[in-house]
Amino acid sequence: MLRLLYTLLLTLVAPLFLYGLFKQKPGKPSVGKRWKEHFGATAEIERNEDHPVVWFHAVSVGEVIAVSPLIRRYAKANPSHNIVITTTTPTGAEQADKLSDIAQHRYMPLDFSFAINGFLNRVKPSQFIIVETELWPNTLRAVSRAAIPITVINARLSERSCQRYAKVKPFFWLAAQHIDSFCCQFNEDAERFIRLGVDSDRVSVTGSIKFDIEVQPESFAHGKQLRETLGTTRPVWIAASTHEGEDEKVIAAHKTLLQTVPDALLLLVPRHPERFNQVEKLCIESGFSVERKSQTQGPITHTTAIFLGDTMGEMMAYLAASDVCFMGGSLIGKKVGGHNVLEPAALGIPCITGPSYFNFTQVVEQMCSSNAIELVQDEYELAQRVESLLQSPDALAALANSAQQVVKQSQGAIDRTLKSVSD
Repeated sequence: MLRLLYTLLLTLVAPLFLYGLFKQKPGKPSVGKRWKEHFGATAEIERNEDHPVVWFHAVSVGEVIAVSPLIRRYAKANPSHNIVITTTTPTGAEQADKLSDIAQHRYMPLDFSFAINGFLNRVKPSQFIIVETELWPNTLRAVSRAAIPITVINARLSERSCQRYAKVKPFFWLAAQHIDSFCCQFNEDAERFIRLGVDSDRVSVTGSIKFDIEVQPESFAHGKQLRETLGTTRPVWIAASTHEGEDEKVIAAHKTLLQTVPDALLLLVPRHPERFNQVEKLCIESGFSVERKSQTQGPITHTTAIFLGDTMGEMMAYLAASDVCFMGGSLIGKKVGGHNVLEPAALGIPCITGPSYFNFTQVVEQMCSSNAIELVQDEYELAQRVESLLQSPDALAALANSAQQVVKQSQGAIDRTLKSVSD
């Protein structure tokens, strides 16, 4: 009865979800003719016969980026295995294409039995590995009925989400009962899953794979090249992965900063590509001269106050070209919960975050205890902290060094996770 009610609610919500997913916007990749994959009409994969198909699911860009090093390590250790990676969003699909040398991409079917069964019949996976906590009851039931082991890796469960699930525990259990193993990021995550009724023998702590960032030499090279475009003598701060309602606050902070650091340059990188034009308009309306990365032909002039990072897949280069990073998704109340502060940390770029970072609570708290990150409450404190760091090379270096140490000391999750999914 409960499953029937869930499926009915999903039927009512699905049209709105699909409308948002398929709607074309400037700068947003299109699902195009592959829309049928969301209904289970998935093309059969090219496969090494008689070798297992391992299915990874990463909902969107952030999860794909996080799991990419693990998938590459898995492919190297299991060269004959067939790897399929599914995403829900087209931006995630675009990121997954960077793994095309070792994995084939398909769109994740909707959580209807007919769609997921269509996918299973064509792909025939032998193992299902979910990145973080993307739990769909009908999908998990169908996969479990097909006797396919299910593992959630890099699993996280915030206290806020735990309390929400506790209020609708039967719905949570619709999904969780089918999962064979939860490989959690931190002890707190494991304890919350157990609190919701998951057997402790199905829960382990393997660490966060996001600590195992492999900074490629190309990232530094591209960052250096970009910095030459921006100006090697200008102080540059980046606002990375910003959201609607947050850009205004970042621009206001930059306006305040320019009163004391008049040649400072803001590298503004919105989270979603469909907002690039909107953010450019916002910058211009705020009285700033703006240049877009996609339209830059050579070094920018000192009259440019904001450089708009309007390309995908270059975040590490953007970060490497900066002196200070503000990580977005953290100054807009409780809507987003922050983004990955470990990327700038791994690059040795000092990082600032706002008060809303519930998606990275343990990471941020660990960094705070090591004096490896700065916390601000609003755009006014943001301007003050950026100014203070830009004008104090020693403080800048100390924060960067501490952040890199936290990353190095916390690595090893990929090895532990690979052992769990290979056992």
